Amino acid sequence: MSKLKELIEALCPDGVEYKKLGEIATISRGGNFQKKDFKDSGVPCIHYGQIYTQYNLYADKTFTFLTPEVANRQKMATKNDIVMAVTSENVEDVCKCIAWLGDEDVAVSGHTAIIHHGQDPKYLSYWFHTAMFFKQKKKLAHGTKVIEVTPAKLSEVRLPVPPLEVQREIVHVLDSFTLLTAELTAELTAELTARKKQYDFYRDKLLTHNREYPMKSLADLGKWAGGKTPAMAEKSFWEGGTIPWISSKDMKVSTLADTQDHITEKAINEASMTLFPENSIAIVTRSGILKHTFPVAYVPFKTTINQDIKILVVNKEVLPRYAFHVIQGKGQDILTKTKKQGGTVDSLDFQKVLAYKVPVPPLDVQERLVQVLDNFESICTDLNIGLPAEIKARQKQYEYYRDLLLTFAETESMLVTDRQTDRQTDRQTDRQTDRTERN
Repeated sequence: MSKLKELIEALCPDGVEYKKLGEIATISRGGNFQKKDFKDSGVPCIHYGQIYTQYNLYADKTFTFLTPEVANRQKMATKNDIVMAVTSENVEDVCKCIAWLGDEDVAVSGHTAIIHHGQDPKYLSYWFHTAMFFKQKKKLAHGTKVIEVTPAKLSEVRLPVPPLEVQREIVHVLDSFTLLTAELTAELTAELTARKKQYDFYRDKLLTHNREYPMKSLADLGKWAGGKTPAMAEKSFWEGGTIPWISSKDMKVSTLADTQDHITEKAINEASMTLFPENSIAIVTRSGILKHTFPVAYVPFKTTINQDIKILVVNKEVLPRYAFHVIQGKGQDILTKTKKQGGTVDSLDFQKVLAYKVPVPPLDVQERLVQVLDNFESICTDLNIGLPAEIKARQKQYEYYRDLLLTFAETESMLVTDRQTDRQTDRQTDRQTDRTERN
């Protein structure tokens, strides 16, 4: 028998009590400081937005601080309190929380609830991330653009409250499983990064050897063109559309399978859209993503594009897949040498892009290079699909076992495990047998 089962048998043989949060905790709202009040040192503080982006289940240190003068006007969370963000843009994220484990009191911003309690803080933090809590908060949440769960409604949430020794053992098991999941995720992520670097290395090495061949500007590889956006207000340009329309949000993969948006034949005719042939190469020339990445995509189908995209239709001296590989392979250098300085939106100087030179070997050499590079890309693509899927599967496995550990079968006002339910049934049967024998 596991230690957890032994504790449950010994400490709560008749079941685990099910209580409202308001019965075991006091819930108050956070303070009113803003991000502009952040300092590099001083009194530790947690802004509700940071709970979504910078913290996990618990923390004993903060990323930001307040001056004592500002902190004195704030609401403070003490050690072991739960700090919960009670507003969000969606139901999935609202009520994300952390357990504060720091020895020093921490200032908490508005849009939060401070839950002061006498339970194991990590037990509560784990439970507040379960599917059981999600079902309840979904019913309590209100709002459209901003989703909120008020502290008053939070107090009505019902949760299993086993003895502290049981809570701590559940935390011990979940901490161990969390660590194993994190280690595996890190290992898989490192593997994905290493394979991507290996692909980049061999691609660059192959393309570097091509310097013995003529260097041609990107303008000489074929015909380049830009696109535009049909009027969004004209529904007939969009509704029921079947013609692909590429925008920056599609340029996250190296070979497109489809686009998120489609336009109609009417848009082609009346909005003067150009339909480009299959086997073209699209690049992003204006987007925030150009801060760090130069997106290049091979387009195997006929398509239209928006104004932030340029597309290349190669001439007969260039294989489309070779053009794609060489532009993608030189992408970081192209970005460095052609990016415009200043401006509100990151963009490329397209004339400099057109002037950028790449090696163009004979078609038979291009064909051999394409074969090798396509094989490399296929392996990398398989990894890009397989490893993230493995990471996701491990996360789901973790969530399953977490919810399983934190779930107890409900019987009226008590929660009991399946084993306890069986034992209660046995006791009831024994009592009925005794009464029958006495009669």
